[in-house]
Amino acid sequence: MTMSDVEEKRITVGENGQAREIAALIRPATAIGRPGTIWLGGYRSDMSGSKAEAICVHQGSKAAASIRFDYSGHGASGGEFTDGTISRWLEESLAVFDRFAEGPQILVGSSMGGWIALRMAQELRNRGEADRIAGLVLIAPAPDFTHELMEPELSEEERQSLETRGYFEEPTPYGPDPNVFTKALFEDGRANRVLDGIIEVDAPVTIIQGMEDPDVPWKHALRLVEHLPSTNVDVQLIRDGDHRLSRPEDIQRILAAVDRIAEPV
Repeated sequence: MTMSDVEEKRITVGENGQAREIAALIRPATAIGRPGTIWLGGYRSDMSGSKAEAICVHQGSKAAASIRFDYSGHGASGGEFTDGTISRWLEESLAVFDRFAEGPQILVGSSMGGWIALRMAQELRNRGEADRIAGLVLIAPAPDFTHELMEPELSEEERQSLETRGYFEEPTPYGPDPNVFTKALFEDGRANRVLDGIIEVDAPVTIIQGMEDPDVPWKHALRLVEHLPSTNVDVQLIRDGDHRLSRPEDIQRILAAVDRIAEPV
């Protein structure tokens, strides 16, 4: 596969003052039979990352489709990052799915993208389109991270900043600029919780989690399993794995998980 096989697309999501342009890279299928993939990235990540690129190349080698895109406020897409919420990014994810996906799809969600993948599966099921989901591959998934992982650890200074400024900043090892977390993100996150009941997913789910992840504890992945009623859930714990899981051996594990769903024995 070459970059000439990948089409750059843009769609507008939302209306009036909420409209934002979403950038996507679409690799059309050249044969039928294998499900496509949709990459759902993490907080402040973009579609140019090594895992997203590797999945696109791998799907191309199988003549299958792949879709990757940037949420608003991320990468090549428009909109302000600080306007972002789970509901807003979910709306964009579903819009990309509706516009570009053909046939069953494997949702590949990394970190926050794992949360959005689960919410997408719920929304598609509510629409009567559960059969459009061939499976989920969740990489260091962070469902409900605002409520479950962040809120209990907030300092008094951060809580006050949320109330008075509407946001707080936090240093990150993944780039020079601090992460910004808004009050709207926390409030909207509560409305999108998935760990407060059974997550109805009728397709196979693979969870890949590093045990040295400093951002998402590996026990959070095990808690997620408790909310998935399907018996077809595979959990892979990588003893020396970090949050990014972007080493060559990690990427090979991710591609193998995609293959197991796309080509069941």
